[in-house]
Amino acid sequence: MYPFIKRFFDILFSLIALLLLSPVFIPIIILLLLTGEHEVFYRQDRVGYKNRIFGILKFATMLKNSPNMGSKDLTMRNDPRVTSVGRFLRKSKINELPQLINILTGDMSFTGPRPLMKSGFDRYSDEMKAKVYNVQPGLTGIGSIVFRDEELIITQSKLTPEECYRDVILPYKGALEVWYQQHQHFYTDFMILFLTAWYVFFPSSKLVYKVFPGLPQRGVDNEVVSIS
Repeated sequence: MYPFIKRFFDILFSLIALLLLSPVFIPIIILLLLTGEHEVFYRQDRVGYKNRIFGILKFATMLKNSPNMGSKDLTMRNDPRVTSVGRFLRKSKINELPQLINILTGDMSFTGPRPLMKSGFDRYSDEMKAKVYNVQPGLTGIGSIVFRDEELIITQSKLTPEECYRDVILPYKGALEVWYQQHQHFYTDFMILFLTAWYVFFPSSKLVYKVFPGLPQRGVDNEVVSIS
């Protein structure tokens, strides 16, 4: 029953958000047209519900050929492929707002596992591939909150970006998404939305572990992630 209720609120609130944010979109669109590579929106294939591919929408923040440059589908801290305007949009998460359209059309929800590119999804184990997208991917999710500093971890790691993501980050992020599926509820989704906003202003806070005391603990030390 809850998935139907969640879908109703996804439609309702995505429509409201698109209407309320339309005045914000206009100056962003103008700014993007005047800077960088003069691209406004970026559409990219991502893995979604039941591992189906869909086109995610974002405001353009990187060079057009960025998937074939540098660390490819992995973004580093101060990544040179990110445009000057793109840095602000990514830090504030404004670049994700066009995904309200994906939510309205049913490809995504407000909360759920972040949809990965196929190359990133393929780094999951076969067991995790069969589990992680048994719910709709989300605009935000528990994995996004816990690993909000993912770019910094990858940048500071002694491993290559791909090794760090595959061996350090992804196994634990997958465990978090399984935890979410086991605890999916109105309260869980509401607090994930609240925490997403909270961490924009208080990025060093540990509030997520107080709100969800049963959440697997993250420990990134010498390239090891432990789950307790």
